[in-house]
Amino acid sequence: MSTLLLVTLLLPLVGGVVVAALPTDRLQLAKQLTLGLSLVVLVLTLVMAVRFDTGGERFQYVSSYTWIADFGVRFALGVDGIAVVLIALIGVLVPVVVAASWNDEPPRRPHERAVDREHAAGADRPVARGMHSMKAFFAWLLVLETMMIGVFAATDVFLFYVFFEVMLVPMYFLIGSFGGPRRQYAAVKFFLYSLLGGLIMLASVIGLFVVSQSQLGQGTFAFDALRQLEITPGTQKLLFLGFFIAFAIKAPLVPFHTWLPDAGAEAPIGGAVLLVGVLDKVGTFGFLRYCLPLFPDASRFFAPFALVLSVVGIVYAALLAMGQSDMKRLIAYTSIAHFGFIGLGIFAFTTQAGTGAVLYMVNHGISTGALFLIVGVLINRGGSRLIGDYGGMARITPLLGGAFLIAGLSSLALPGTNSFVSEFLVLIGSFGTQPVFAIIATAGIILAALYILLMYQRTMHGPDNLSNPRLRTARDLDKRELATIGPLIALIIVLGVYPKPLLDIITPAVEATMVDLGATDPAPTVAEEAGS
Repeated sequence: MSTLLLVTLLLPLVGGVVVAALPTDRLQLAKQLTLGLSLVVLVLTLVMAVRFDTGGERFQYVSSYTWIADFGVRFALGVDGIAVVLIALIGVLVPVVVAASWNDEPPRRPHERAVDREHAAGADRPVARGMHSMKAFFAWLLVLETMMIGVFAATDVFLFYVFFEVMLVPMYFLIGSFGGPRRQYAAVKFFLYSLLGGLIMLASVIGLFVVSQSQLGQGTFAFDALRQLEITPGTQKLLFLGFFIAFAIKAPLVPFHTWLPDAGAEAPIGGAVLLVGVLDKVGTFGFLRYCLPLFPDASRFFAPFALVLSVVGIVYAALLAMGQSDMKRLIAYTSIAHFGFIGLGIFAFTTQAGTGAVLYMVNHGISTGALFLIVGVLINRGGSRLIGDYGGMARITPLLGGAFLIAGLSSLALPGTNSFVSEFLVLIGSFGTQPVFAIIATAGIILAALYILLMYQRTMHGPDNLSNPRLRTARDLDKRELATIGPLIALIIVLGVYPKPLLDIITPAVEATMVDLGATDPAPTVAEEAGS
């Protein structure tokens, strides 16, 4: 057994408890401790990725401990090539979020605004900002990091379900306590949607246990044991739907998507980066890890339905994105469209498309994370989330404008950026088995160019918005902001030019999933010469 993955999982959880226990006046120490621990986790995740043996066992860094013996539940961890790159994405994004949130202040409550008014009127009472509550923000970030790593690392289905549900708690508090004006509504909506999906999945998890008990004589939640079961097609369909609905809500696929624009818009910038960059990937990861290997017959039966939802989401979300005036809501809708491409790649049932879908998960987290961070800087400068309140920013803040352009071009999958490779693999891999869906999805590329470039044009170019006096004296990216956004911009370029290291890790895991599914890649065809 290896303890590297276990240490990587538990370290941020312990750190979160320590940060939460610090005195309320030690905010600076809380920040430093959070950043330091997140950087240690980053190093550990990179070590796992570099040392991952692409020709070795499917699951590596395995550890397993008895948890609930009466029900065959074990605290079992392990990563395949799909999980390890997603955990590495978590390792990259969390310290970025910590650095981006370094100078954030919690939203003021009504009683604090009343104190401000009294202070302005000359009262002797001190101004109460509630700054100590940011300590809780950083503590919740570390707890969330543990839950995100756990949901990708669990190899026991019951343990996966626990991480899947408990992961909601820190994100609920990040949105509800530190988000925008409608944060409480957005947090409750996010929580209820995800909780409902989780409860539906729980019924299928119990069903799997019952089936394993009837076939093996003893119930189990171990993934390797469950994928060896001979489940009848009718039972597969019922169990598949429980998992599929939960993952479709989490992803989200249309029409289960309505919680994401609210949650993405109202979450603090750091929370939005992790919500859209990582948490949503749990849904698409679940399709690959659980739906396809455990329920192959049902996966093939429901694939046309999943493909319809995916391509509808690509076009529908892109059209809605074009009509948004709020920058954060626009990025949230673009993410729904991107998840449509990922869904297409997964349910095309080819190694090439599946590999592209996994790579798309990583690249989407990088490019969308960069976009949210850049929008956060804009909001900090201009005090507004509305696109119409900006204009001509590239002349005032050229570094910010350049970073915005690169992140935007990545989001629309321009060749040379990271997203192009993954989108190309999805489309070319799905065309062999699902040509109609691939052609319809291609229209999403055109729409992506429209909504990204229009947002960039309206905020960065055009006439200056003289009605917003804060923009006249807006400063460009400072050193901390450059150190925050810079690594993501570098990854956009590097992975756009040389994605091979990630592809080498991802491809064997996708091939193993296709073997579980019983799918074979279509053979290439060569047109015969005329007259031969």
